[in-house]
Amino acid sequence: MTTARFVSTCPARLPSTPASPIPRTSGWVIGRAPAFPARPLGFSLRLKPSPAMAAAGVGGNGSPTAPGGSIGSSRIGEVKRVTKETNVHVKINLDGTGVADCSTGIPFLDHMLDQLASHGLFDVYVKATGDTHIDDHHSNEDIALAIGTALLEALGDRKGINRFGHFTAPLDEAAVEVILDLSGRPHLSCGLDIPTQRVGTYDTQLVEHFFQSVVNTSGMTLHIRQLAGKNSHHIIEASFKAFARALRQATEYDLRRQGTVPSSKGVLSRS
Repeated sequence: MTTARFVSTCPARLPSTPASPIPRTSGWVIGRAPAFPARPLGFSLRLKPSPAMAAAGVGGNGSPTAPGGSIGSSRIGEVKRVTKETNVHVKINLDGTGVADCSTGIPFLDHMLDQLASHGLFDVYVKATGDTHIDDHHSNEDIALAIGTALLEALGDRKGINRFGHFTAPLDEAAVEVILDLSGRPHLSCGLDIPTQRVGTYDTQLVEHFFQSVVNTSGMTLHIRQLAGKNSHHIIEASFKAFARALRQATEYDLRRQGTVPSSKGVLSRS
């Protein structure tokens, strides 16, 4: 695995087109963009709340709005990660409407990212190319690293958020519980027992590796516990749905907090 370096840049320098063929350079590009690129079916962002919703402190997706009267603003993280193995471009809007535009070269992972967007009410854009002719490992890892970094960027100083999330999602015979803390401290406990080696062409060992990579770059404490399940597809999908719902809880605003950092230390960071 090539170790990538971080490079900061202004938003104007970020590309608005899908990832280009893999170059022989490596690095990260991190920035903030005012909106997502246009897509055939429309990549919509947060809806403007009505006067009644604004008065009640409710945003276009039904969740509390940002403190300080920043109604209509969106928390967006954008990352481009380029190595000799992969070329990944990720954008995430935490205040979106659940729209996914994902093309990773790994069909089952695309399906799981659709769950992340739909159940988290995040707008998720992922375009990736990689050495999937070898296997899906490098693409799976680098996409997750970029998603975690985009979350880190979108969360900013984490003022006013709930910070904690907890959700249990059933899917037929499967049930998975997710507990998370946007603490700034990376930690994963993954208690999944997936009975088959593959779902379609996707190696099920990559599920835990995906979440570990998200945790490492986002600064998140994440516990995943399987309560029931015999079908591999159901277990993995329930995990992503529970993760999306718990992350949605944690990233939404707590109106009673009035924009303060949800920590007795007064700061939430990875340092």
